Amino acid sequence: MVYDAIATRMAALQQAIVGACRQVSGDVKRLPTLVAASKGQSVAAIEAAIALGVTDFGENRVQEAQEKWPEIKVRHPHLRLHLIGPLQSNKVADAVALFDVIETVDRIKIADALAAEAAKTRRSLDYYIQVNIGEESQKSGVLPAELDNLLKHAREGGHLNIVGLMGVPPADANPAPYFALLAKLATRYGMKQLSMGMSHDFDVAIRLGATHVRIGTALFGTRI
Repeated sequence: MVYDAIATRMAALQQAIVGACRQVSGDVKRLPTLVAASKGQSVAAIEAAIALGVTDFGENRVQEAQEKWPEIKVRHPHLRLHLIGPLQSNKVADAVALFDVIETVDRIKIADALAAEAAKTRRSLDYYIQVNIGEESQKSGVLPAELDNLLKHAREGGHLNIVGLMGVPPADANPAPYFALLAKLATRYGMKQLSMGMSHDFDVAIRLGATHVRIGTALFGTRI
């Protein structure tokens, strides 16, 4: 039953993603990567998504990921696990040990801690800078005006493999101008990857250049 429900949603989701790509250029050869946001999802639901071809998953909390992902990754070593929630300093070692991609680098202190831990453990991860594109006080992310300093430090001083930018627009606003801002910043700094767009706005994000979309509800259904 879990598999069937997710398979139905997956088919609709893939169709919507293809449709959004066609609106951009008509080219559907390079679809954005689906990062399945598996916060609060059971191992059975995750296994169903894997069986349907999902290779990238995102978790918001390090502790929750530690409880379910080590065994899943043993069974499926090809998977890439993304941290898509805020990272606290005391969780850096655990995050570097478990995740393959960290999308929420947002301050120099965290960048330095990640670089030190990765060097110590000789783990090679990909990193995104999270930008607070709505400049909201309650949200994580570096302010756009401070991105230049953080990026230079992370790239040169921290020796992190920064591959792209990640952002979340304000909840009740038209997401388009915020996604456009993130895309503009990515172009300015030579970033090829853009992680933006969730279940309710991924089509807009794709039209504005998203290479990765973080989808939870549209794939797994509403969490109970």
